[in-house]
Amino acid sequence: MDTTLLLDNLTNPALLFFVLGILAVRLKSDLAIPENSSKFISLYLLFSIGFKGGQELAHSQFDLSIVWAILFGVLVACVIPMYTFFILKRKLEIESAGAVAAAYGSVSAVTFVTAVTFLEIQNITYSGHMVAVMALMEAPAIVIGVMLIRLYSKKEDGLPKMRKVIGHSFVNGSVLLILGSLIIGLLASEEQALGIRPFTTDIFKGFLAIFLLDMGIVSGRKLNDFFKNGKSLVMFAIIVPLVNGCLVAMLSGLITDNTGDRFMLSILAASASYIAVPAAMKIAAPKANPGIFLPMALAITFPVNITIGLPLYLSIVKPS
Repeated sequence: MDTTLLLDNLTNPALLFFVLGILAVRLKSDLAIPENSSKFISLYLLFSIGFKGGQELAHSQFDLSIVWAILFGVLVACVIPMYTFFILKRKLEIESAGAVAAAYGSVSAVTFVTAVTFLEIQNITYSGHMVAVMALMEAPAIVIGVMLIRLYSKKEDGLPKMRKVIGHSFVNGSVLLILGSLIIGLLASEEQALGIRPFTTDIFKGFLAIFLLDMGIVSGRKLNDFFKNGKSLVMFAIIVPLVNGCLVAMLSGLITDNTGDRFMLSILAASASYIAVPAAMKIAAPKANPGIFLPMALAITFPVNITIGLPLYLSIVKPS
């Protein structure tokens, strides 16, 4: 692994603002991002990712590689929650195990965004349809997680019908926005897209930094509850994502030779959702403890991915 890439990521403003948020909580500072502002920034990031991905997709020539990438991504999103659930249910209650499994089978749009910036620094391109792959990997993991909770829960009363859960996962705000923005970006002409480029591109990194500051504050507030559950969850949040990312980095060579696409598939497999999955689990598994899966995804897995994971996955997929 290239130590220069690791050092670059350790000084990445995105990570440093995340750390600043955690520090602010530990120092008992009154620093906070207003809730409405935080929600707006989340929506903006999803809109920008989707729209730019749609534009990239519009310039791509549709072929079987897109179909294979989507099928591969959906398969990964189904397999990861299945095997992680059986690891987690030894330490956690069924509802929490299912929620964590769904979170790790699903994806993190912010990790995806950070990976895009990382590739830009390395002057490596990726296909626009990777955004579609990311959006389509959200729902399968949620559905698998809920199915596992239903199968292994002793008390099934009160759990919603599967049709309702599936419907909620597809109309969840984050999923709907990114899919809708992708379609709009696909339909918009290059001239039309140019008119909003200052909004979709120029201010993107600044908003990302503020969002990560807010995520650091949220994670810092939940760290105490998280560490009460033992070191095994910390090890899970470090090791499992790295294993998932490395395996997909190697296996993705079976469907594409594109370095950027293989890298993006790896980071999607390694990331954990903290937007769509928590929203869905409020309906599907109300007894699941967000004080467990949010810190795992935000405070452990996210920084591990953008410091160690990004250069590690790139070293695997990059031609020697």
